[in-house]
Order: sequence, then C-alpha cells, then structure tokens
Amino acid sequence: MTSSSEFGNNLEQPNKTTSETGHAKNVANFLRLISYCHSLEEIYNPSNNRLKIAQLETLYHIALEKLNDVRTQKTNFDIHTNNRRKAFEDLKPFCTKITNAFAVSGVNKLILEDAKAVNKKIQGVVLKNTAETNYCSQQSYDRKIEHFANLTEILKQNTIYNPNEQELKIDSLQTKLDHLRTQNHNLINSYLLYSKALQERNQTLYNAESGLIQTAKEVKQYIKSVFGTNSSQYHQIRNIEFKVRTGE
Repeated sequence: MTSSSEFGNNLEQPNKTTSETGHAKNVANFLRLISYCHSLEEIYNPSNNRLKIAQLETLYHIALEKLNDVRTQKTNFDIHTNNRRKAFEDLKPFCTKITNAFAVSGVNKLILEDAKAVNKKIQGVVLKNTAETNYCSQQSYDRKIEHFANLTEILKQNTIYNPNEQELKIDSLQTKLDHLRTQNHNLINSYLLYSKALQERNQTLYNAESGLIQTAKEVKQYIKSVFGTNSSQYHQIRNIEFKVRTGE
C-alpha cells in the first residue's frame, strides 16, 4: 500500500508512457466494428450473448463513460496539483522570515537554535546523520507540513514572539498551516479518484475475459467462422486495430 508520504513525493509525476488517444482509438474502432456488424443484418447472429449487437453497444457506451471519467479526474488532479504547488511555493522564504522575526524578539538563544534547526529542514538543507553516517533531506510535502507545524508550535509556546506584522502572527501561521494541509489532502484525494478512474477504464477495455479488446477479438473470430478466413467480410474487419494500452 502506498503511504501518504509517497503520495506527497510522487503525485505530480504520473506515468506518461501511453497517450490517452490510444485508448480513445480502441473505443472508436470498436464502434466501427459494431457498425460493420449492423451492416451484416440478420446474418450476424452469434449464440454468445456477449457478442450480440445490443451488448456490444452497451459495452461501447460504458467504455465512453470510463474515458470521459478519466479525463474529468485527470483535469481535477491537475488543478489540485497546481493548487498545492502554489500553496507551498513561498513556504521557504516565509519560514526564513518567521525565524528572523523570532531572532529579534528577545527569545532565548537555545530556543532560537531549535527554531533555526526546523527552518533548515524546511529549506531542504542536507543534514548529516551522525548515528548512521549518511545524509538525508526531508522534503516531501508531508514532511514540510510537519516541520512548519513544529516551527509554529515553537513560536506558540514562546509568548515573547509577538510581531506587529499580521502575516507573521500566530493566528496567521495557523491559517497557513491549515491551508497547506487542505491542499495536500485535496491532492491526495484527487489522485485516488484519478487512479480509480484509470483502473475502471482499464478493466472495461482490457479485462482478459470480458473487456472491449477481448470482445472485439471474439467478434472478429465469429465473423471469420461464419464467412471464412479469405472472405471479403472478414477482410473488411480483420485490420481494425485494437491494442492493449494499460498506461495512462
């Protein structure tokens, strides 16, 4: 199972290996195949209920719905990706500004060092882990939210921090923290809906037993069985192309 931290790192980089137009082409070609079956009139009469024209048309319309749902959820995902990026884009300079305001508030130097250490994590400064002698940078969105929450808590617990600037006041910091959490949460939810739409589309088009591609293959086989491999009827549909495309 993918964790929310992994979501935070990877949500803005979905798989781009397959063009959505490939899926749409499969569906469009399925409609061509249905149209040809219609042209055969009563001669097209398979015993398999899945291959009857009414069922083929139902499958076609379901496939169209799944394609449209993927487009809708992809657009929604892109919107929330941009919203989250915008929400976080000023976090680093803003936290430096907060830390500087804390530094001139008269706070105890040890406490100031704690705030500076948190700010370094937000800035993405690579810190040496002396226990494991390796390096790490905690820059996922979940981590950024956690660090900003920690910085806000340090300021909240030190009442000497009381800037005159509204954007630096504790209530403004809490509002910003809530906004960051909301945008991160919205993106994760939109990704889950997008992922679900992709899975449902792939199931409709590419299920090995009942998907659109398999159904098209069986329709072709039926026409070949009725008219023969070298028949003009089979030649008209054998080159209608269907490809399995399970990527984005």
